[in-house]
Amino acid sequence: MDELIIKYYRHLLRTGFANAGLIENPSIYLDSIGEKIRICGSSTTNFIHIYINVIEGKIPEAKYLCTCDPTSNVVVEILCSLLPGKTTAEAEALNEESFYNVLNSRGEEYLKKIKGILELLNRGLARYKSGAA
Repeated sequence: MDELIIKYYRHLLRTGFANAGLIENPSIYLDSIGEKIRICGSSTTNFIHIYINVIEGKIPEAKYLCTCDPTSNVVVEILCSLLPGKTTAEAEALNEESFYNVLNSRGEEYLKKIKGILELLNRGLARYKSGAA
């Protein structure tokens, strides 16, 4: 595992996972298993649930529950720290570089998880915009 991921994950263990938790009645609910996006690997017992509130086109908060590996936990924690204050359009514009700016890792596993989490996010944003979230 990438040394930067390990360092960040240890920091999260020491300080607490600031964005972990759930939001009752979120505007957008994302489920990695339901979406069939393998962010956590092949186990059906591991999952990522992301809860996003949207008010007047802006995201005031995002929370998650995750039972995956450290890299997935780091990626979803970073995602939920990037979303607050953004409009839904700005959230759609997030890309790999957004994550690299937080954690300067270019590791293959990190990139794979980023791509999966962005796919999950964009599906949820598309449903929200179409009124199906």
